This record gives sequence, C-alpha cells and structure tokens, in this order.
Amino acid sequence: MSVVSVKHALSGALPAGTPVSVRGWVRTRRDSKAGLSFINLSDGSCFDPIQVVAPDTLANYADEVLRLSAGCSVIASGELVASQGKGQGFELQASSIEVIGWVEDPETYPIQPKPHSLEFLREVAHLRPRTNLFGAITRVRHTLASAIHRYFDQNGYCWVNTPIITTSDAEGAGQMFRVSTLDLMNLPRTDKGAIDMRRDFFGKDAFLTVSGQLNVEGYCLALSKVYTFGPTFRAENSNTARHLAEFWMIEPEIAFADLEENARVAEELLKFVFKTVLEERPDDMAFFAERVEKTAVSRLEGFIDAPFERIDYTDAVEILKKSGKKFEFPVEWGVDLQTEHERYLVEEHVGRPVVVANYPEKIKAFYMRLNDDRRTVAAMDVLAPGIGEIIGG
Repeated sequence: MSVVSVKHALSGALPAGTPVSVRGWVRTRRDSKAGLSFINLSDGSCFDPIQVVAPDTLANYADEVLRLSAGCSVIASGELVASQGKGQGFELQASSIEVIGWVEDPETYPIQPKPHSLEFLREVAHLRPRTNLFGAITRVRHTLASAIHRYFDQNGYCWVNTPIITTSDAEGAGQMFRVSTLDLMNLPRTDKGAIDMRRDFFGKDAFLTVSGQLNVEGYCLALSKVYTFGPTFRAENSNTARHLAEFWMIEPEIAFADLEENARVAEELLKFVFKTVLEERPDDMAFFAERVEKTAVSRLEGFIDAPFERIDYTDAVEILKKSGKKFEFPVEWGVDLQTEHERYLVEEHVGRPVVVANYPEKIKAFYMRLNDDRRTVAAMDVLAPGIGEIIGG
C-alpha cells in the first residue's frame, strides 16, 4: 500500500479503488448513528483536507478513533473511493487508523476548528502553520519563490548567493542592524574611550545586509545575467507595510542592457510569477479572495492580461498637476513620487500597471546612467494598483 499526499489523493490521478495511506493531522471528527466517524485529515500539501470514513468495525474504533480531536496525528489506510458528499471528488474508506500522537488536553488545544484572530495566532506561533490562513500563505510563498527562480533559470540567469553578514552599506539603502559578539555589559574601549571594534569577532564593524546589489554587480560583469534573491534587513523603526525589518528581495543585474530591456524583464517576471501562482495554487488563492482580500485573484489577473503603460517621469508630474486632485504632498518636477501619486497614476489615470522612467538625477542613486539631457537618469519604477511601487530599477 503506497503512502500518498492528501493533494495527490484528491487530484484524481489515482483511480477509485486504489489502496493508499495518508498521514496528517486531524482537523475535525464527527460521528454518525450509523456507526461511522468522518475525520477531516490534513497534511498541508493542499488547502483541502481529505475525508476519512472510519467504520465502527475497526479494532481501535471505540478506544482510539472516538477519542480523536483536532491536532491529533494519524496514519489512515484504506481504499480511495468516490465521495458521496459535496465539494470533494474522493474520500478514504479506512481499513485501519494508527494514532501517532495525541493532543494531551483537547479542551485547551489552541487551534480549534474556528476562525482565529492574527493577534491570537501570534501567541501560538508554533501551531499557527496548521491554520488555513498560514498554510495558504506558506504554500503561496513557496510557489512565488519557486516561480522567481524558474523565470530566471529559464532565461539564462545565474543565481548568486550574496553574504548575509557584510561590512558594506551597498548604496546607503537604509539603517543597518549591527552584528557583534562583544559583551554589551563590558565593552572594550580604546585609549580615547571609543568602542574597540578590533576586539570584535571580525575585527571591524559588521552588519546584516541591506542589499546584495554591490556584490552581485561584480558577477554581472563576468557572467552577463545574474540575480540575487534572499533576506534583507533594514533597521527602520516604522510600523507600516512598506517598511519591514526583514524581507526577501530580488535583485537582477544584466550586462549589455538598456532601460527598456530592464522594464521588459520586470514586466515579464511579474506576469510569469503571478500566472504561475494562479495556476498552481488556485485553492489557496480562492481562500484569500473569500476570506482575506476579495480582489486577490482579480488583481493578479489584471496584471497578467494588461500591457504595462510606459510614462516618463516628466509626463507623470504633468499628469498629476493637471489631475485637479489635492495631494498631501505637492507635486513638482524634481521631487520623488509618493505613494498617493503612484496610486493615482495606476488606479485613476491609467487603470493598470505603469512603468515610470527617467527620474531626476538628484533623487536617484549615484550610479544611475545619466541621460543625454544631463538632468535625468535611466531609472524606472513599476507601479501596481493597490500598492504603488512594486519594483525599482
């Protein structure tokens, strides 16, 4: 008897009558007067659990099956059959159920079959992956990361693993977290009273990386098409969705490419990644659309279907000035666009993603290529409906 995932068992790839074993954790159990127990079993391989039908003829039915509660781990073996209920194609008619782990006190087990607030789930972080929300987030994030690597691999890029601990501030991208083994209660001092960093692990200042860009640029000038994709840290004490202390960042570098090529790659990457997640995680995305954000699916479909609009920064400023809209931050040529400006362009003026290009030299990084007008540089941002800037380059 082969062991299969719940996802495989429900996929229709196995014909009815196939003997299988599934392993997972009990979501719910309900008992009928007909001498059957219906157990929803999840192994995290997909959004839906599989229904296991356990008859009272099982040797351990009275002693164990009737004691199963949310969180118990079991191995259910039997025959895969067409489900009699709605919403699921197959169920498992159990010939045996082996209990691997019990929940010590079912009454106090935190993850009950009901909605839980995010605040509550922060208090039980070790168990929250068992919830629908965190299971879906994890599977979707995995698919997003996988799709990013697939896109670059299929297009001839090399993935460069840049350092997490560094002495470099890259382009001065943000405040840095310091890495040190010094005893904060007994810091070594120089003759002048300064902290003696020579006594630290690396003998000098070291930090968590704010960007792998500087490292990967050297590889670009040897391998032509490279990218880095990994954790990034910013010590910015700002509790907003736009300022995270830790996040994962994608930084491609392409030799012999111009700004239009850069914009094309950005558009292609986003469309490839979003198309992949809609195709490979439809159940999780449907859950997000139903329970978290109703536009979760339609917004991605809009990304995939519509060509990105190209707008020059100078033209964008004129559009914003003529909009008649009162912005919190006034719009003038030479100022960086704020989120309210970006969202107006994509949500009200164009109605689809926008690439804004050729920004003033003074508001972009020093290494951006100076355009022929000597005032602007070859830089671009991709703006997304509902978000604002999603890619900068």
